[in-house]
Amino acid sequence: MKKSDHNNKSNDKLKTPTNLLVLNEVVVDRGPSPYLSNIDLYLDGKHITSVQGDGLIVSTPTGSTAYAVAAGASMIHPSVPAIMVTPICPHSLSFRPIVVPAGVELKISVSPESRNTSWVSFDGRNRQELLHGDSLRVTTSIYPVPSICAQDQISDWFDSLAECLHWNVRKKQKHLDELTDLTHSSSNDTLDSLDRELIEKE
Repeated sequence: MKKSDHNNKSNDKLKTPTNLLVLNEVVVDRGPSPYLSNIDLYLDGKHITSVQGDGLIVSTPTGSTAYAVAAGASMIHPSVPAIMVTPICPHSLSFRPIVVPAGVELKISVSPESRNTSWVSFDGRNRQELLHGDSLRVTTSIYPVPSICAQDQISDWFDSLAECLHWNVRKKQKHLDELTDLTHSSSNDTLDSLDRELIEKE
């Protein structure tokens, strides 16, 4: 992650970009401002879209089960080489999260038309303000994070989804035979109660 500052009024020289490594996500949001964020998003130098909403989450596959999934993104297995881009409360019903291939460079900058500045945080830390003219360049690191599996990559991941997020945990649907038994028993109970009422009236 690189943060470049191009908005230094007191000095024409550009500040040295800051390189940061994150495990989960980079979050750009509107901070304390009551106005929508207006963020320009570029992919390999091409303008993709402008984000109008509360902000944007750029996450790794590992981070896709954190803030991103709470904002409506899909969960990506850690072994999938990809970057997840998720808008936060976008002011558009059609703006859905997207997955881009690992290796591309994402550039995020505050739009010149934005009413306010933005704020950025890296794995929830190093929170700082993005002024007009500031930009972030996000790409995948060449240094993967090694991990130890209790069983294997697939089993561990799905077990953690079930344990931590209760993924797809629900009551099992009853078999048709069980439903038929319940219907008969309830109808028989109703008939028995009607018979008892008739006997009492006589």
